[in-house]
Amino acid sequence: MDVKKALTIAGSDSGGGAGIQADLKTFAALGVHGMSVITSITAQNTYEVRAVHDIPLNVIKSQFEAVIEDIGVDAAKTGMLSNSDIIELVADLVKKYNVTLVVDPVMVAKSGAPLLREDAVNTLINKLIPLATVITPNKPEAEKLSGKSIKELSDARVVAKQLVDDLGAMAAVIKGGHMSDEDSVDIMYYDGKYYEFRAPRLESRSTHGTGCSFSAAITAELAKGKSIPEAVKIAKEFITTAIMYGLPVGKGHGPVNPTAWQLIPAEKYKTLQQLNEAVKLIENSSKYVINLIPESQSEIVMALPKFYVRSINDVAGVPGKLNKVKDRIKAASPPEFGLKSALSELLIKIMERYDEVRSASSIAYNELLDKVIRELGLNVSYLESVEGLISDSSKALLHGKGVKESAPDVLIDKGSWGKEPRIIVLGINALDVANKIIKIGSRYVEHLSSIKK
Repeated sequence: MDVKKALTIAGSDSGGGAGIQADLKTFAALGVHGMSVITSITAQNTYEVRAVHDIPLNVIKSQFEAVIEDIGVDAAKTGMLSNSDIIELVADLVKKYNVTLVVDPVMVAKSGAPLLREDAVNTLINKLIPLATVITPNKPEAEKLSGKSIKELSDARVVAKQLVDDLGAMAAVIKGGHMSDEDSVDIMYYDGKYYEFRAPRLESRSTHGTGCSFSAAITAELAKGKSIPEAVKIAKEFITTAIMYGLPVGKGHGPVNPTAWQLIPAEKYKTLQQLNEAVKLIENSSKYVINLIPESQSEIVMALPKFYVRSINDVAGVPGKLNKVKDRIKAASPPEFGLKSALSELLIKIMERYDEVRSASSIAYNELLDKVIRELGLNVSYLESVEGLISDSSKALLHGKGVKESAPDVLIDKGSWGKEPRIIVLGINALDVANKIIKIGSRYVEHLSSIKK
């Protein structure tokens, strides 16, 4: 097994949001083995840096050599290097061992606390940046390094070129997080060409560690053999996801979420797997459920865990729905994410009220089914307006026994002129919904049999 190895040379963030901690999370999420050389220990949280202790130079050197002489390094990055002596030492080691290097010129913490001494800026410029494969300053850092003001993207292009042509980096990425454009646009200059990497500008307080994770992602991709443009492209997608699903912890700027890159695909796989199992369970129980399928067919949907739900793209359903085929129920297609569906939109709104609900299915409604549901002791609520619930979740449209205490098992929509009535079965997952449907269908068949007799 060819294990790719990435090294972070940076400060430790006791709050776990930036620095070494953010870098190692990012390395793991992108599938490389992460290693560390700690240059400083900081006592910080989401809103302040309380103390900084620089590690002795001989200990920094020993960490670096212990790692590279045994395990090896495919690519490395620097973060917080607080003084000239540390910068010079790291530059000497990088040059000696010919390490592919990403330089994140960390100068100020998210809280505003300085992390690079003023007299060390020239050392960074003269000693370390010339060794950089990629340098990743934000707007204030790029202005400090270049001595030029950046007000728009054309200015960022000029500065990116300067960092390559005059300061010696192979590639320079000016990050767009501090810019005012509608999109967050990173400008890269590399090999005589300009590149733009765009993403929607996200409103979030969970941005602590953005620069660390971005540069660590570039490092991981370079370690895997990606080209510089490809590595930056992936890193941009990675950090956009990490910000979008940032962690709401602490009183200040919460950390970005590097693990979302792995967890969302894993949750999607599990959701589709469970939805498949629920569909098969319903199909295999056709004799109980066939009477519950309305003329407009039935749907069953399941969402990702609430924290990851942003739109119907995060809800899976069955294309073509569940159909009656003679005396059996058959799914038209395997489940997939992102189907446009009123039930999917309704589920998202229900999830805003009830944390435990992740799945829903629509079945037929009649008065006998209403009676069956009550006999089974299911928690019932009436849905006065699906459209109203979708458009205005603040209205109290759900009412009935137990609604305030826990989520209903069943919503009853009695319909209106030109609109078919229906029952919406809710559950913690698709299998839970399927089992409730089968339970309802089984009791309904018993009632129908007794009526015939």
